[in-house]
Amino acid sequence: MNKAGFSEKPQNSSAVPGDDIPAALRDTPDPGSKLRLQPLVLVIGGIAGFVLLAVISGFLFSVIAPPKKTVDSQPVGANSVPTPTNTPAANDSVLGHLVYPEAPESELLAITADGRIKMRQAAAQKFTAMVQAARSAGVILTPISGFRSVKDQEQLFFDVGAQRNQTPAQRAALSAPPGHSEHHTGYAVDIGDGAVPATNLQANFENTKAYQWLQANAARFSFELSFPKDNSQGVSYEPWHWRFVGDRNSLETFYKARNLKPLK
Repeated sequence: MNKAGFSEKPQNSSAVPGDDIPAALRDTPDPGSKLRLQPLVLVIGGIAGFVLLAVISGFLFSVIAPPKKTVDSQPVGANSVPTPTNTPAANDSVLGHLVYPEAPESELLAITADGRIKMRQAAAQKFTAMVQAARSAGVILTPISGFRSVKDQEQLFFDVGAQRNQTPAQRAALSAPPGHSEHHTGYAVDIGDGAVPATNLQANFENTKAYQWLQANAARFSFELSFPKDNSQGVSYEPWHWRFVGDRNSLETFYKARNLKPLK
């Protein structure tokens, strides 16, 4: 066997019996034949080599190359669009409080005669109607605080916390960090009983006629208690803190990405 893989015929000086072509001439290639076959062999060999190289390269690339990055376990391709999840990341909350956007000033409406306390227009209109309905029942609902800007919340969280010698964790149990208060949205309101102002912002507000009336009637005006006892956020019980959830934007503001299930 020669290097080219072909069997070599014996090199004899005499002719093989029955064969009238001398060995020397039989083993010498025909120059004309070599010229005719060589281009075809080169073409076929080149194509075969290219195909083999492509197959080997593809296999090696699939083994060596790192996998493409994925979003939500889906490959990112030229036509794929990352789909955001509805579950907030761990850094979306600070000390139990979630991130909330600040309502634009143009969307706020006063809920007090002096204009100092405001809410978003839809919430303000419903709150006013609720106050009137309660008054008809002999109950005085008094707004204590409505919309608060992030700047206002900074003073309330840091300055008051320092005055009371509270750590951030201790302060967060009573007041949200700036950027994380429901009051930023313009949908939240702190309510007191006008007949017993000493219960304002106190847990014993739950013993007032105002709270009892709210428990029985607030849902008719699309208001709900934000922080009931043993709430999932770990915020202290606030029977005075109510939020409006009566339109699409308010509902999404408080319930989107919470992964909450309806009560049975």
